[in-house]
Amino acid sequence: MSMFLIIAVVTLIFIVIFQISKASEYVAVLKGAEASRKQNNKINGFLMIAFLVLGLIGVWYCNELYYGKTLLPYPSASKEGEKVDEMLWVTLAVTGIVFIITQILLFWFAYKYQESDKRKPFYLPHNNKLEVIWTVVPAIVLAVLVVIGLRNWFLFTSDAPKGAMEVEVVGKQFGWIYRYPGKDKTFGKKYFKNIDGTNALGLLWDDKAGQDDVVLEGTMYIVKDKPVKLIIGSRDVIHDVGLTHFRLKMDAVPGTPTTMWFTPKYTTKEMKEITGNPNFAYEISCDQMCGNGHYSMKGVIEVVTQEEFDAWMAGKKATYLVAFPDKDPSNAPAKPAADSAKIAAPVAKM
Repeated sequence: MSMFLIIAVVTLIFIVIFQISKASEYVAVLKGAEASRKQNNKINGFLMIAFLVLGLIGVWYCNELYYGKTLLPYPSASKEGEKVDEMLWVTLAVTGIVFIITQILLFWFAYKYQESDKRKPFYLPHNNKLEVIWTVVPAIVLAVLVVIGLRNWFLFTSDAPKGAMEVEVVGKQFGWIYRYPGKDKTFGKKYFKNIDGTNALGLLWDDKAGQDDVVLEGTMYIVKDKPVKLIIGSRDVIHDVGLTHFRLKMDAVPGTPTTMWFTPKYTTKEMKEITGNPNFAYEISCDQMCGNGHYSMKGVIEVVTQEEFDAWMAGKKATYLVAFPDKDPSNAPAKPAADSAKIAAPVAKM
């Protein structure tokens, strides 16, 4: 019902404007071009104020309507992402204030200083002071915003804290591949020509460092309150790891690994309670147009406790053992039980 009312109001406004323009044409015919032009100036001045009021109301209404559908009402899911939120709010405050002031001045001046026979126009061809003010002030403000952004960027892309968890994230058309190091905490080597149906990353099977690595697709598991370093790459074209809830993103470039790190603040269960959405899931999306199936390239991130992660990882098998099941100790045939009949019984002495 509210949407129908909005459409009706907008339609009515356009009809009124159309009727005013048609009336102006009739006035031009009756009064002549000069009188018509002056009349049009008055009408345009009035419309400027009307557009200003309706425009500001529209901005407020859109904010009320869509604010709750953005991520702004919810906290950052990472500690480092809090700095991004701070930067965003500062940027919105600065640009919002400038927007409101400039729009009010723009439309008010158009109304206040419309053509009048009682007033002569004053032309200001050049003013050094004004030139300096509107050049230097914006430059300083933008420089401050850029410095804040660079400070945050250097934080995310710097060396991760000692003991941070490491996960390799590789994009492909159209999905994500995750690799976890084994007990040796070292990733094995890989070579793109080794990629096939059973070796999604092209691991070198003879590299012992990679024989305990775990390669998965679909869902990535990370631990709450434990820094995680993502080593990002691509198997084909340029992708982009978008972590909107953690307020981070990073390009995935073929042949050029990129890195970033963050510390999750809330488990997935906790975030479901915060958002009030029982179906909530952290999403990893591709923020770079990468082909026809770009829209479907998204994965799930599950944030769990350390105990839950350990239990989950314990149920995973190294990719090397999946590719070569004969190397898996758990698949080795069981040794036959000793034949009790062949066991010599102790002989009692006479």
